[in-house]
Amino acid sequence: MMAEESLKTGVMGERGRGPFAIYNYDPEWPNKFQAHARIIKAALGDAALRIEHVGSTSVPGLGAKPIIDILLVVADSTHESIYLPQLEAAGYVLRMRDPDWNEHRMVRTPEKDVHIHIYSAGCAEIQRNLMFRDRLRRNIDDRRRYEQTKRELAPREWASHQGYSDAKTDVIEKIIAAAQREIDEQHVADQ
Repeated sequence: MMAEESLKTGVMGERGRGPFAIYNYDPEWPNKFQAHARIIKAALGDAALRIEHVGSTSVPGLGAKPIIDILLVVADSTHESIYLPQLEAAGYVLRMRDPDWNEHRMVRTPEKDVHIHIYSAGCAEIQRNLMFRDRLRRNIDDRRRYEQTKRELAPREWASHQGYSDAKTDVIEKIIAAAQREIDEQHVADQ
């Protein structure tokens, strides 16, 4: 097992800068996800507890940057030896290690067109990602509002991709809150 204190944290490599381009939805995005899901599963076997297509490319009809975001759940993301060498051997490159935010790790393809976000089982961020995705898949008004926000923000000059991401936070949080209300209301109705 790797000693965490000896590991580099933060973003590895250069930070992406805006402006960014938003592309119309590509029906090939789910196929690209499936291809990478198979690679991940083959590399990790049972260590991959869950592999989900998340982010804008996972929502039919939603314009997006052409980057496939994959949510990968492992037992404990701090135990990198159970997944990182295997993902690197499969061709992915470590991009981020963030012990201060949900012990999040992210690897990506050298082409930078697939990002794999790695979380520990039970992390609340897993459910937030899935609620957001599922709400956008079901609710055309939220999907349109989110796409409009992205299209307005993407062409601006950004010092880093994080600035662009942070600028979308308000609309994302409102959509997640709407998804949570929907879940709560369904729970009450089921009782």
